[in-house]
Amino acid sequence: MLSRQDYIDFLLDHYENPRNHGALGDASASITGGNPGCGDVLTIYLKFGPDEKVEDVTFEGEGCTISQASASILTEVIKGKTIAEVDDMDADQLMELLGREVVVSRPKCATLSLDTMKAAIRKYRHDEVMEQVNGLVDSNAMDNGLAEGSISGRRNQR
Repeated sequence: MLSRQDYIDFLLDHYENPRNHGALGDASASITGGNPGCGDVLTIYLKFGPDEKVEDVTFEGEGCTISQASASILTEVIKGKTIAEVDDMDADQLMELLGREVVVSRPKCATLSLDTMKAAIRKYRHDEVMEQVNGLVDSNAMDNGLAEGSISGRRNQR
């Protein structure tokens, strides 16, 4: 078990030397989240493989030591995990990982990364569903002769 000082050193190391920091150009999903109470801002970038595993994850942001270190630590933890595994993570697990005794007074800062990560997953799922719906609509329109620009032509034939 790590001491309080060990957890503080762990957080400071991730804050001063963030892992997976920067934009991810080919992200499957990205979203920005914030904590208006203290001004923390994070943008999370996720890239998923065909097996819905996290192939890559990065972050950009500004804010307190806890919020930025949490994002760095979380990006290391979720690489290689499935969307379901990431979605199953909860705030208590993250607080334990960060050192509950150290971050207990700043839970919003500590969990901003996880909340933003889950929002990115929701956005990814939403976008995937919308792509499927749009694909079905486009396919049905083509099957029914309703390709773009043909609606007015069909009306004029009547």
